[in-house]
Amino acid sequence: MTLTELKYIVAVARERHFGRAAEACFVSQPTLSVAIKKLEDELNVQIFERGTSEVSVTPIGEQIVTQAQRVLEQTLAIKEIAKQGKDPLVGPLRLGVIYTIGPYLLPTLVKQMIKAVPQMPLMLQENYTLKLIELLKQGEIDVAIMALPFPETGLMVRALYDEPFVVAMPSGHAWENRAKIDADDLKQETMLLLGSGHCFRDHVLGVCPELMRFSQNADGIQKTFEGSSLETIRHMVASGVGITVLPRMSVSEVKPHAGGIDSGLLSYVPFDEPVPDRRVVLAWRKSFTRMPAIDAISDAIANCDLPGVNKLDMPVAVN
Repeated sequence: MTLTELKYIVAVARERHFGRAAEACFVSQPTLSVAIKKLEDELNVQIFERGTSEVSVTPIGEQIVTQAQRVLEQTLAIKEIAKQGKDPLVGPLRLGVIYTIGPYLLPTLVKQMIKAVPQMPLMLQENYTLKLIELLKQGEIDVAIMALPFPETGLMVRALYDEPFVVAMPSGHAWENRAKIDADDLKQETMLLLGSGHCFRDHVLGVCPELMRFSQNADGIQKTFEGSSLETIRHMVASGVGITVLPRMSVSEVKPHAGGIDSGLLSYVPFDEPVPDRRVVLAWRKSFTRMPAIDAISDAIANCDLPGVNKLDMPVAVN
C-alpha cells in the first residue's frame, strides 16, 4: 500500500469516474486503474463498483476512503511540521476563493499582500464552496475565503467581515427612487439568479424563499432566470430582463462616468432592515501549521478598502 494508491482512491471517490480521477492526478487512466486494482487485491476487498457511466463506492470502500483521506492529511501535517524550522512567511500560500468574492476582493488583497509579505506570493484558485472544501481537505490548497453557512467540515474558520446585499435594477425601473426595498417585494419581479453550485444563489433564495415557489407567474411566464456569473447577471439586468440581488462589494466597482455597462444603465437600492448579508470567513485545516501566514492574510484583508462591509475581529472557531 502506497500514498499514491491512497491518493488515487480518494480521487476516484470524489470524481465518481476513473478518467476524470486520472486527469486530476495527472496520470493515465490505465496507470490509475491498475494501481487501484492492486490495492483492492492486497486488501482483498472491493472498494469501487464499476458501472457503465459512473463509479460508486462500496460500503467498505467508504470506510477505506475516509481513512485514506485522514492518512493523506496526516502526511501533509508531517510536511508542515518540517517547514516549521523555516520562516512560515516564506514561500507560496495556496489560496482558494469563491467566484462571488474573488473578482472584488483579490485586486486589493493581492496589493496588500505584496506590500506586507512579498516573500509569500499567493497561488490563487477560484471555485465553488464545496469544491474548495474538498481541495482544503486534500491539501491541494492551504486556505480558502468562503461565505457561511457551509457543511460541517472540521475546518478552522476565522470571521473576516459581514457583507450586506443590495438590489440591482435597470435604470428607469419603478423602484430606483426608493430609499429602501423590502425583501418580500422581490417576488413581484422577474429575478435573475446564479446557477446551481453557487452559494450566493442560496443566499438570495434565503432572502426571498418565495422566488422558487413563484418561478412562474399566473400566466405561466417564467419569473426567474439564471446566469453563470455576477457580471453576466449584471449585463442581463442592464438589458432589462429583470432585477437581481448583488453583494455590496460587487457594486463598489461601479463607475458612473466611465462608460460601459455602469454608465447610467444600472441603479442600486439598499434593503430595508434587517438588511440581508453574508459572513465571509477564512478556512484552513487543523493540521496547517503556518499560523503566521493565516494572520498575515487576515491582517491584509483587514487593511483592504472594502466599501460597505462590516469588518470583524472574531476568534477562531471550528466549523
